[in-house]
Amino acid sequence: MKSLFDHLEAGDSLDEFLDGFPSVSREQAVAALEMARAMTEAHAAAAR
Repeated sequence: MKSLFDHLEAGDSLDEFLDGFPSVSREQAVAALEMARAMTEAHAAAAR
């Protein structure tokens, strides 16, 4: 889902992304964001 992160980085809202990718559900996009957050937090904790 690199496109999701690219869109958010460019300043697009989640709704704007979803409008452009109707095959992606809000639940799928939120799950991807939650997974990325968990991975980032785990990496930060391991680096301490």
